[in-house]
Amino acid sequence: MKLARILLTFFFLGTAAAEKGDEAPKPQYEWEQISIPAASALETVLEQFSPQRAVAYMEDGALAWTRKRECIACHTNGTYFVTRPALTGTLGRPPAELREFVIDELDELRAMEPEKLRSSVRPTQVAYAAQGLAEWDSHVTGELSRETREALDLMLQLQDPEGAWSNIDTWPPFESSRYQSATVGAMAMAAAPGWLAANTDQEAVRKTREYLRTRAPHDYGHLLLLWVSTRWPGLLDEEKQQELVEMIWGHQREDGGWSIRTFATPETWGRGNRAEKLRAEDDFENPASDGHQTGLCVLVLRQAGVPADDPRIQRALDWLLSNQRESGRWWTRSLNTDKFHFITYSGTCYPLLALDSCGRLAVDRTTP
Repeated sequence: MKLARILLTFFFLGTAAAEKGDEAPKPQYEWEQISIPAASALETVLEQFSPQRAVAYMEDGALAWTRKRECIACHTNGTYFVTRPALTGTLGRPPAELREFVIDELDELRAMEPEKLRSSVRPTQVAYAAQGLAEWDSHVTGELSRETREALDLMLQLQDPEGAWSNIDTWPPFESSRYQSATVGAMAMAAAPGWLAANTDQEAVRKTREYLRTRAPHDYGHLLLLWVSTRWPGLLDEEKQQELVEMIWGHQREDGGWSIRTFATPETWGRGNRAEKLRAEDDFENPASDGHQTGLCVLVLRQAGVPADDPRIQRALDWLLSNQRESGRWWTRSLNTDKFHFITYSGTCYPLLALDSCGRLAVDRTTP
C-alpha cells in the first residue's frame, strides 16, 4: 500500500542529515523531467522578481513529490493542496491530477483498520486532504462537493476527545503538534462552502473552537489562530484579534521580513527535540528573515484587515520582491535538518499568496 511509504519517508528525512561525503547534493525534488536543485542559503538571489519561476517551483515540487513519494506530506503537497486553490483567479485552475490524488488517498485511508488510521500522522493527513478539497470547492467550483463532505466526515471521526487531531511531534512546524493539526482541521471546516454555518452547533465543532482558543503553544500557534479566526466568524473577538496583530508586528525584523525562529523557543517546537540543534546555530540570537514566515505574516495580516498600503506591509513586500532565489523559491532554513530544507516549499507558497493579496502577483499565463 502506497500510504505505508509515509513511514519510509520520515525515516529517509531523519537519516538524510547524517549522510556524509563530498558528492553533489541530491535534488530537493526529482521525478522524470522535473529536477529541482538542493536548497541552499548560497543560492543566487534574482536581480528581478520572477513570478513565473516561483509558480514553476510550486507546481513542479508538488507534482514531483506526489508522483515519487505517493503520500500526503504536510511540508510539500499538503501545503500545495491547501494554498494553491486560492490562486485560481491569478494562475487558473490547479491540476485536476492532484485533486484526484487526494481523493484516492482518502479512499486508502478509509480502508485502514481504525486503530491504525488514528495513529501517527494519519489524522493530520486526513485534515490536509479535507482542507485541500474544501479550498478547491471554495475557490474553484464555488459549491460544496460530495467528496469534501465525505472528507470532513472522516476527519471528524478521527478527532480526539480534546478537539484536535493526532500528529507526530518531531518535525516543526508542520509535523510537530496537535495544535497545528487543529488549525488545519478548523480551516477545512471554515473553507467548505456553507458547511460551518450548517454545523456550528456540532459537538466536534465546539470542541475544535475551544481547543484553538485555549491551547496555542507559542506565537507561531497564535499566528495560525489569527489566520483561522479570519475565516471562522466569532472564533475570536476583535480585541483578541488586534492583540494578535500587534504580536505579529512585534516580531517584524529591521529589514521588513519575519523569521520563523523568533516565533517559538526551541523547547516549545514539538517536544523540544530540536532545542539543542537550534540553540547551537550561529544566528540563534539574531536569525535572518525567511520566506516562510514573511509570506505567512503578510498573508495573515492582510486577511485580518491590515491594508496593503500599510508602510510595514510595503517593507515586507520589498523584502519578498528582493529576496527570491534563482530556482524561484525563497530561502527558509529548516528547523529540523540541514539537508533538504523542505520548508522552502511553504516558503514559496506563502509569499505567492501574500503578493497576490496585495495585488503584486501578475503572471503571464501565455508564457510557456
